[in-house]
Amino acid sequence: MSVVFPHTFVPWFRAVAPYIHAYRGKTFVVAVTGEMIAAGKLNAFVQDLSILHAMGLKLVLVHGFRPQVNEQLAAKGHVSRFSHGRRITDPVALDAAQEAAGQLRFEIEAAFSQGLPNTPMANATVRVVSGNFLTARPVGIVDGVDFQSSGLVRRVDHGAIRRAIDIGALVLLSPFGFSPTGEAFNLSMEDVATSTAVALQADKLVFMTEVPGIRESLDDPESPIDTELALLDAKRLLAQWPAPTKPTDPGFYLQHCVKACEGGVERSHILPFAADGSLLLEVFTHDGIGTMVVDEKLESLREATPDDVGGILQLIEPFERDGTLVRRERTEIERDVDAYTVIEHDGIIFGCAALYAYPEARTAEMAALTVSPLAQGQGDGERMLKRIEHRAKAMGLESIFVLTTRTMHWFIKRGFAQVDPDWLPEARKRKYNWDRRSQVLVKRLF
Repeated sequence: MSVVFPHTFVPWFRAVAPYIHAYRGKTFVVAVTGEMIAAGKLNAFVQDLSILHAMGLKLVLVHGFRPQVNEQLAAKGHVSRFSHGRRITDPVALDAAQEAAGQLRFEIEAAFSQGLPNTPMANATVRVVSGNFLTARPVGIVDGVDFQSSGLVRRVDHGAIRRAIDIGALVLLSPFGFSPTGEAFNLSMEDVATSTAVALQADKLVFMTEVPGIRESLDDPESPIDTELALLDAKRLLAQWPAPTKPTDPGFYLQHCVKACEGGVERSHILPFAADGSLLLEVFTHDGIGTMVVDEKLESLREATPDDVGGILQLIEPFERDGTLVRRERTEIERDVDAYTVIEHDGIIFGCAALYAYPEARTAEMAALTVSPLAQGQGDGERMLKRIEHRAKAMGLESIFVLTTRTMHWFIKRGFAQVDPDWLPEARKRKYNWDRRSQVLVKRLF
């Protein structure tokens, strides 16, 4: 084992551990496009799903088959027809869809059955269950276009799906549904996945797609991906854009994410299947790799509670160890927890700061300002500073001050000015560590 490996692997594994705890027993509906399977990405993706399954997640997998049906139709000398972003399923297209679905189901079940040594599937036992879980109805005639055997989800047998995933099976859904009279309808993968996620009240709906996510600027194809969209912002974007008709249109998958969130699904994601391991990156890293739509911002800036003491200690301990922060005992943080402001993301504390008031001097000390290395560079420190300033103003204080040995330039850029330690309030001056020689920086609030 190399000397470097433990120093990279161990911190990484510890960093993902909170997500492992948070997602155990949660329900994910994962939808994959037929394009992903056609691109040869199935085996690697199944390995990633098996890892999630081994960690105790409850999984429903929905597959699409758009290119596979097109290929079947081309082999039959038949032209694929679409309207309003949906396939027109005539009898020939229905036969092609049934053949494609059967072939893909076989390939997916075979992929989950592999168990070669030295692969993520070694010793894995993932039982795949599929069946007639979906009741469908016809799309009918829309704007004069008869969609024939194209359908919409009428009902999801969520009770049967829930019983299957609760005993450890993975449920596989093809985009087919049946009417009470036994007719078969070709459904869209997006409709099946969204309806299933809402019926199960899933914790996540994930679309593995041919697009990288929603870019911050549609006019610039090189602009960064917007990793988190509030539901209201997503709805606003959809209202501005033309109605999507192709999977590569920016609103095509976003409209289904919005529908899922409105139906009670906590988080919906658009991920690129072209990036290896994108599902794992989205689930186990702070910012992920694609676009996530949430009803409210996951990142919560709030006052700390006693339940946050452990998270605060874990956050500041590395900075205490390297001398950036003064060491604080657990009892001290428990006693002063009301003075702390924290940034929580997905149940994990990523930033904190404390405010200790000296009312007689009309000032307060901001202490232990810390942002996790996993989240630095995103403005969280500045957001916390603004919250601390608001708290100090609400107390009627005229200034805040910090003591620092290493981050003075960060504070000076944000309006602080250096003063002599004699400026400190008498009560704080008595506790000043002259050996540490911390610089004192002050910011006026009024």
